[in-house]
Amino acid sequence: MGPWRCLLLLPLLAPALRAQQQQFMEYVERRLTLLEERISQWHDQSSRYSTELRDFKNQVLGMLEAAEKEREAMRAEAESAAVRVDRLEREVDYLETQNPAPPCVEVDETLMDKQVATAKQRKNEKYTKLTDCSDTIASVRAMKILKRFGSSSGLWTKDAAGSSEKIYVFDGTANDTVYVFPRMREFTLFSATRKAARIKLPYPWVGTGHLVYDGHLYYIRQQGLSFQVIKFNLANKTVVDSSVFPAEEQIPVFGLSPSTYIEVSADEEGLWAIYATKEDEKNMCLAKLDPASLDIEQMWDTPCPRENAEGAFVVCGALHVVYNTRLPSRARVQCVFDVSGTLAPEDASLVYFPKRYGSHSSLKYSPRERQIYAWDDGYQIIYRMEMKKKLEV
Repeated sequence: MGPWRCLLLLPLLAPALRAQQQQFMEYVERRLTLLEERISQWHDQSSRYSTELRDFKNQVLGMLEAAEKEREAMRAEAESAAVRVDRLEREVDYLETQNPAPPCVEVDETLMDKQVATAKQRKNEKYTKLTDCSDTIASVRAMKILKRFGSSSGLWTKDAAGSSEKIYVFDGTANDTVYVFPRMREFTLFSATRKAARIKLPYPWVGTGHLVYDGHLYYIRQQGLSFQVIKFNLANKTVVDSSVFPAEEQIPVFGLSPSTYIEVSADEEGLWAIYATKEDEKNMCLAKLDPASLDIEQMWDTPCPRENAEGAFVVCGALHVVYNTRLPSRARVQCVFDVSGTLAPEDASLVYFPKRYGSHSSLKYSPRERQIYAWDDGYQIIYRMEMKKKLEV
């Protein structure tokens, strides 16, 4: 086709091209209009969402402010309740001290007859005191919590007779390593045992009834069904003496401390052993020990029951037994037995111990300091005692 023919067709194709161009422009305009509508719709929705989000934020802020006010009100109520509970505990302590409950001795006619017969038999076997000690415990004057160390059960103490300031720690109810801290300061300040010396005992101990007395450790060893009192020299680390405790079919001496069969205690009169046997499984027995030979000088059947007992100690020849419940509550001295007969049971103070963590696993009386070293659920506590004179009967 020649050029002149193209020139002849051009006027015929121009209207068609203009129509297509017009259609394309209309299509583009329609698409732009639709896009503008969608942008406008998105803008409206975004504005609505922003308004809803702002309203929700304001609502949450209001709820948070209300919750904060309620929290402050609840905290104030809790603090007020704590103050009232503390005041109530002090009032209960005062009322219990003024109106003590009777000792938890089961009324048993046979047991009462046996106790009367035993008392008559022992009238001519009164204990001859070695000192002029005539004091008894009036109350717990103060309590000091030193720290938390070791397991839930254990024992810590000083030398009950010597002048040493060393602290002896027996962690657990079955072990053979004693920790020795040079002073109370090192024991209190350091949580680890790096400041402590270690004494490896020749035999493991059982229970928490051990005692440090006049440079020697008196501890309990179990051998089969029998129990030995081991006298161990702390200076040269040797066994000085040992003796099988002369009691048959022994049972745990405290109902709440099943691992302790013999409690060795010290007071102003010397050494004592607190124990129990199946022969009279309801009550405890008391024996006077010779610290040199470990011989039993005299023995007594006491009216103090084992049930709910958690510990005991001797003060001026009088056995003091501390009772509690299996669900730990308030511990108190609820039975006192004086071997010299100078302290009547009705004249003995039923001493209450302050609120504690759990249950005492050991209570060691220091006659030199007139205070008790206690182990309470892993916490080491000092109870300072208020003393009073015994009333002659």
